[in-house]
Amino acid sequence: MFKKIMSMSTSIVLASVMLAACGSGNGNTTSTNGNTPEASSTADAGGAANEAKPVTINMFTASPEYTDAFNAYIAEYKKVKPNVTINLEIMQADYNTVLKSKIAAGSTPDVFQTTAGGDIDTFAEYSADLTNEPLAAAMTDAVRINMTSSDGKVLGLPVKGNLMMMIYNKKLLADAGIAAAPKTTAELEDAIAKLEAKGITPFANAYKEWWVWKHIFQNFVNAAAADAGTTPKELVDQFIAGETTFKDHPVLSDNFFNFIDLTVKHGTDKPLERDSNAEVSDFASGKAAFMTGKGAWDEEAIKKITPDIEIGIAGYPVSDKPEQALLVTGADQALRINKDSAVAAETIEFFNWLYTSDYGKKWFSEVAKVIPPIKDAALPDLDMPKQMEEILKTEKSGDLSVNYSLDTFHQKFGELMQSYISGGKTKEQAINEIQQAWIQFGSSM
Repeated sequence: MFKKIMSMSTSIVLASVMLAACGSGNGNTTSTNGNTPEASSTADAGGAANEAKPVTINMFTASPEYTDAFNAYIAEYKKVKPNVTINLEIMQADYNTVLKSKIAAGSTPDVFQTTAGGDIDTFAEYSADLTNEPLAAAMTDAVRINMTSSDGKVLGLPVKGNLMMMIYNKKLLADAGIAAAPKTTAELEDAIAKLEAKGITPFANAYKEWWVWKHIFQNFVNAAAADAGTTPKELVDQFIAGETTFKDHPVLSDNFFNFIDLTVKHGTDKPLERDSNAEVSDFASGKAAFMTGKGAWDEEAIKKITPDIEIGIAGYPVSDKPEQALLVTGADQALRINKDSAVAAETIEFFNWLYTSDYGKKWFSEVAKVIPPIKDAALPDLDMPKQMEEILKTEKSGDLSVNYSLDTFHQKFGELMQSYISGGKTKEQAINEIQQAWIQFGSSM
């Protein structure tokens, strides 16, 4: 249980940046363009916003890439509710450890971020029930499932809709005579040979980050489940229960490790020293043809470096079956509202506004430029979401199977894979310890 995990934390050095939101409207403004927040079922029914008591909401997140976008909706809400101040604290390194330390110390933020899926249950006792709120009704069905606990309560709200896949540079593939992104392992090996014959490095990686590993691995989990005639969730549950092993699934025991070996052997130098920003830089500057472990959220950063880059997206080639090379969609990051917060009602009111107002519907696509996790919202004007829309007209999407294990497992998994590629562990040792970690950390129950 989470309480046991918290007790292991002793001293934490907190290195974060506090971004205090400033109001951009005058004190007499209570709405913009007639858009007022939808009333929360638990919100205060006080007087006019400019006459209400001051409210401060403390928000703690692990998404630095959305700092500007978060501050934009904070400033916009200040126009709607001048009495509400939202303090935004963002960090990435050691976020999970610091969050657990805050909760253990009794200083749970009013809003905090966790992964979705299994971690919805992990943090259930700290999370407000949003099941009957307008924001829950606004979510797409696929996203709402990712925010729902095992007993059917909506306990999280999505940061964004996700699109995870292999990203490629169209020009570099064309220069190497590759007509289409590889869909099978044989096609991948052929593409690698053609790229290197033209002096092009095939892969940019970010293997310094523990979380990129789960984004790659889930594609092989989905294929293993398909081969076994089961669902990804059922397969993950079997691993957590110790009822199956990698040796039962060649896609995991062989194909996954072969893929990682290829990306290391044919990738940019010093893979364990390349973090997320370095990978984006490597790919955007044309140093590599493919980018692994990432997703649609990187497009803006890539284009800031090379605005005219031609980006393509494709499912990972996980086997000799082209139909298993799928894009992965869903939502794996959740914001949680502290149910014991003194400003829980006001916080819920704020997010009801964001998820249902005209501004909120535009915020996802036009400000954050992410795939909206809510209904009736347009896709952002970006290449990856547009390509996703076209691809999914004729192909199904893969399951966001990272959601079926906890991030305590995924972090350990990433560390074990880092040790594998550094030579610190053999493949067999890595597999055995991954299986043990799945049993130890895979479930909140």
